[in-house]
Amino acid sequence: MVDSFVQKLRDIELPGAALVLVTGAAGGAIATLIGAPLPWMLGALFAVAALALSGARPFRITPSYPIWTRNFFVPVIGLSIGSAFSPDVLVAAIDWWPSLLALLIYVPLAHIMGFWAATRLGGLDGPTAFYGTAPGGFIEAIMLGEEDGADPAMLAVLQFLRLALAIVLVPVGLSILQGAAVGSAAGVMIGSGTLSPGEWGLMAAAAVVGVVAGRAMNLPAAIITGPILLSGALHLLGWVTGAVPFWMVAIVQLIIGVTLGIRFLGRSADVLWTAGRVALVTAAAVLVLAGMITAVLTPLLGLRWEAVYLAFAPGGLAEMTLVAVSLETSVIFVSVHHVARIMLAVYVLRFLRRRMIGPPSSP
Repeated sequence: MVDSFVQKLRDIELPGAALVLVTGAAGGAIATLIGAPLPWMLGALFAVAALALSGARPFRITPSYPIWTRNFFVPVIGLSIGSAFSPDVLVAAIDWWPSLLALLIYVPLAHIMGFWAATRLGGLDGPTAFYGTAPGGFIEAIMLGEEDGADPAMLAVLQFLRLALAIVLVPVGLSILQGAAVGSAAGVMIGSGTLSPGEWGLMAAAAVVGVVAGRAMNLPAAIITGPILLSGALHLLGWVTGAVPFWMVAIVQLIIGVTLGIRFLGRSADVLWTAGRVALVTAAAVLVLAGMITAVLTPLLGLRWEAVYLAFAPGGLAEMTLVAVSLETSVIFVSVHHVARIMLAVYVLRFLRRRMIGPPSSP
């Protein structure tokens, strides 16, 4: 394992990675200056995606970035989420049953809507359309789809654009509705209080042990959910009272944006056009569906409508939670629902497979 990691480090193309990081940082800085929502993530995403699609090689350097390095940064989001745990929040969770039950309707309906758009508008084959529009379980959907004969390139782009569009449209839409920026552009600092040297050590241990234990227990999105649970336990016990400082979360936003943007590298215009058309229609339909569910559930739950909407928005767990934290709304509510959505989406993949596209082809 150590030898494999060392080899991965040696394989990193430092000039290409440096170019991508500088481009992402420039995009984040510009987005911050213009007051964009979640500027370090969205600014980096757009800047790096533009570089990747342009085919440009500044200073004769080919853009590249090791996506696997994101795994070393994302646990910070879990630690930040865990800092919001308190006994009061756990008591409140008992009253969330209506929205958790609503996921049983939302997830399969969102998947069916996406499948219809992919087959009717995009003309995609059954396996590619089915796995490419799954509303959660990004990695699981791609792996299962490739095993089932789906087009790997189209599958990856569809799933990526599903995620990217939600990441872009949700904070921008909330900014418009609220008449002000959300995210770090609004001056909201993620995390409050400072960490003592001892607390830094406990939080670092929570990140490492949380990821390892989460994977051993097959937790969904273990790289985030494991640190969430341990960080939450530390805060509930009173062993840690501070939270992850904002500058660390800003770095994580930058890395997430860079690793999303670099996925556009090498994508053809035809694949992007077809996938983009399907993803845009699907994202719009699912976001409207999330809005309808929000309108029904908000009076029942007694929470801010933004929190309910973010709990059902089809973005990533880390990304939607970042928006929730920046809005100072119920972070735990949002993260719990996204974990449940991921688990349910993977189950729905297996349950609906034969019903929507028939039995797998014989080898």
